[in-house]
Amino acid sequence: MDIGKIGLWYFLDAMTAPESLDFVRKVEKFGYNTLWIPEAIGREPFAHAGYLLGNTDRISLATGIANIWARDAITMNSAANTIGELSNGRFVLGIGVSHKPLVSNLRGHNYDKPYSFMKEYLPKLKGGLYGAPKPKEPVPIVIAALHPKMLALAAEQTHGTHTYFVPPEHTAKVRAQIGPKPWICVEQAVCLETDAAKARAAARNYMKTYVPRLPNYTNNLKNLGWADAEFENGCSDKLVDAIVVWGTEDKIRDRIDAHLKAGATHVCIQPIRSDDPLHPDMRAVEAFAPRS
Repeated sequence: MDIGKIGLWYFLDAMTAPESLDFVRKVEKFGYNTLWIPEAIGREPFAHAGYLLGNTDRISLATGIANIWARDAITMNSAANTIGELSNGRFVLGIGVSHKPLVSNLRGHNYDKPYSFMKEYLPKLKGGLYGAPKPKEPVPIVIAALHPKMLALAAEQTHGTHTYFVPPEHTAKVRAQIGPKPWICVEQAVCLETDAAKARAAARNYMKTYVPRLPNYTNNLKNLGWADAEFENGCSDKLVDAIVVWGTEDKIRDRIDAHLKAGATHVCIQPIRSDDPLHPDMRAVEAFAPRS
């Protein structure tokens, strides 16, 4: 499977289903190979992926990520194989342990040992019983990972990792740890806005979902050397600029290239808007498209 060097990542839940299909068709027309869709508190990602893939011709869909606490391993395996077969191999299964607020607080599961849960889950997923025809090629699996133990598990037992909310320094660190072969599929938020105040306001609005309220991201950045003070009062300008690249097309391309030079296999951009936090910036979608 060729997922391409540049892809897209976006929440589609603010759109109606037909609107989301219209968006994906435009993305496909622009030449992107892969669109990543998350799972949080909106649409069920496999059902949505089936609808989108069934009404497009070429683009692949990836879950970024499907929550392993939401489905037992056999159900996850069945869902992936079903979508893989129906789409003729245009599907990547991205899985992850999500975050304590979404797992314990919302779903009522025990989040005490997420790494151990994933380690036990993977063999059941890959060896799960499945009685229907399978895709011609196995569905690629990647694990959402930030820290060394989960990254090692991803490299050893799957195609690689899907990293999120990270600067290029993290990408370089991951590549150094896991070696040259496994995929590193990096999400990078971008804002095609040259006004610093507008761009950083949009970036902070995006970032407030993740830091400091989700410790996985905060701790990862602290491990990279970011001090506690950088996370106060909506995050420092320096931290904002490290996570969300904003400005001209050239400046944004430089950040994408920095991830690729650091070892990323694939960079999926998340095109946020300074005037509308719920919908993608189609200017950026077109500007950074493989065929633009």
